[in-house]
Amino acid sequence: MRRAIEMSARASLEYSTGGVFGAVLVKDGKIVSEGMNRVVASHDPTWHAEMEAIRLACITLKSFKLPGCILYTSAEPCPMCMATCYWAGIEQVFYGATVEDALEYGNFDDRPIYEQLALPKEKRSIKLTQMLRDESVVVWKKYKAKADKVQY
Repeated sequence: MRRAIEMSARASLEYSTGGVFGAVLVKDGKIVSEGMNRVVASHDPTWHAEMEAIRLACITLKSFKLPGCILYTSAEPCPMCMATCYWAGIEQVFYGATVEDALEYGNFDDRPIYEQLALPKEKRSIKLTQMLRDESVVVWKKYKAKADKVQY
């Protein structure tokens, strides 16, 4: 956890690459990867510390699943990062600062995202419009029949 906090200081105070977020991914007691927020430097809203640590761990371990891995992060994960933990099969997350701390000290406010995701699709502020379903499903059906597909 101290390394994750150190990475958060590098991102926010030393390099100014993004917010106060750092992460470390551990397997079998050893650090597999590290990440820090690079949203500002990369002009990429998805380049969160947790996302970087997960991506690098997947590359290092040559797997899109991370069983047996634990994520240490300097702050409570946002909805995107937490969802990625589920996708990757991370077993446990330890975090330092809370969502409330991030709001109070850094003006990072994830509450609107949580609120939007809890709404039915038709009531969300980003309009979702379905189109070309039949054409899309043709590819899905072919994928379903594909004998050599990799399940994930």
